Amino acid sequence: MSAMESLMYAPELVQLADTFDENKVTPGVLGFLVFAAMGLAVWFLMKSMNRQMQKVEFDEAPEDAEKPGASAPASGPAGRGRS
Repeated sequence: MSAMESLMYAPELVQLADTFDENKVTPGVLGFLVFAAMGLAVWFLMKSMNRQMQKVEFDEAPEDAEKPGASAPASGPAGRGRS
């Protein structure tokens, strides 16, 4: 496009600039891509956390040991002695 042709369309561009509403600016494609990438990252992190939580073995102490009069067991949930 030559300089003459661009000057020919200049008045139309000025009119478009006057009708531009600054309150209606949207994030566009880049905003969507960033939001989608964050959603995928959260999904992968949740899957990883779920795998790690399934590896945890938790043995709850019997209810009798929680009472003040009961004696505490000699070893912890993993069979190791208390320190």
